[in-house]
Amino acid sequence: MSTNNSDRKPAYRFEEISALHEHKTRVQYLKGENIFKQGAFAPYVINVVQGLVKIYLQTGFDKQINIGVAKPGDFLAFAAIFGEPVHTYSTQAITNTEICMIEKESLKQILLDNPSFALEVTSKNYRTERHLLEIIKNVSYKQMRGKLASALLYLSHEDFLKEDIFSFLTRQDLADFASISPESAIKFLKEFEKEEIIRLDGKNIEITDSAKLEVISRNG
Repeated sequence: MSTNNSDRKPAYRFEEISALHEHKTRVQYLKGENIFKQGAFAPYVINVVQGLVKIYLQTGFDKQINIGVAKPGDFLAFAAIFGEPVHTYSTQAITNTEICMIEKESLKQILLDNPSFALEVTSKNYRTERHLLEIIKNVSYKQMRGKLASALLYLSHEDFLKEDIFSFLTRQDLADFASISPESAIKFLKEFEKEEIIRLDGKNIEITDSAKLEVISRNG
């Protein structure tokens, strides 16, 4: 992990809000490094500048559920603005990653002073909320094939594929996104390949029939 305070412009529209540059610190993380842990003190709001970040819930000493991937422009620990004192989830760098740590009160004031910026941030948070509701539905109602199909569709988002995300994920990671065991993930991946829904090449996964995968996801 390395830190710098350069004035290079991050991926988000912070160049339009000069005040923010006085209240931020850049930090770089190597692939696999933890960015923050669930339950730890949350002194800053974090914006992803480069790379991909895994977001997960720790549900036991050695158990976790992967709930999302943050890409450049996304905020992490946003609840800190509203008084949440600790992190409610954990994060880890999937790729080499650069983040921007922003003072909570400074960002809150900027949101109040810039309605268009606040609306854009709210829109991102709304999409995140929809994804979390989808995860609850997956865990509660879907069979394992449906869970894995939903995870594959989520991870095949264009922004993630541009970063070659599957080459950085283990089968355990994929299983944790689907809330199934690694053994089940491997079994159903082979089934999907046999059904010509996906193509496997080492760790890489290519969806060749997204329509079929969406049917499996939808039907659970």
